[in-house]
Amino acid sequence: MLGVGASSPLITPNVGLMVWTLLLFGISLFVLAKLAFPRITEALDKRQRAIEDSIDAAENTRTQADALLAEYRERLQEARGQADEIVQRARQAGETHERESEEQAKARREQMMEQARRDIESETRKAIQEIRTEVANLTVAATEKVTRKTLTEDDQRRLVEEALSELDFSALASTEGER
Repeated sequence: MLGVGASSPLITPNVGLMVWTLLLFGISLFVLAKLAFPRITEALDKRQRAIEDSIDAAENTRTQADALLAEYRERLQEARGQADEIVQRARQAGETHERESEEQAKARREQMMEQARRDIESETRKAIQEIRTEVANLTVAATEKVTRKTLTEDDQRRLVEEALSELDFSALASTEGER
């Protein structure tokens, strides 16, 4: 054990050892500065450039994605507009077709009504003519029975005309005209 005044060789500074330590530290620092630090700096620069390139690529990708999204939204809006236009045109075509169908049906109904009126009018004229003929025949037959003789053709014609003039066919003709 060492006394109080004695110092330990490990704690006592030795100038020679310090010079050698500093010299070796300087040499190590010089070697590191020439060999290791440039490589480390180069590796850090590469890493920094790679990170910057990745950031630029991400920014470009985001810009392209934004552009594509805007284009997609624009096309979607155009598609919606076209779909609305198609629906509108279909609706208008349907309404036009419906109107045309109604007009055609109305025209057909009018034609059928007009044809029915003409048929009724024709049948009414035929019926009136048949009634006149029947009245004439009945008048001639009744006259022959009453007078008990056969009438001449002139007598028959005169009697038929008198009988027909007494009958009121205007009521039948007016109902015919009303239809």
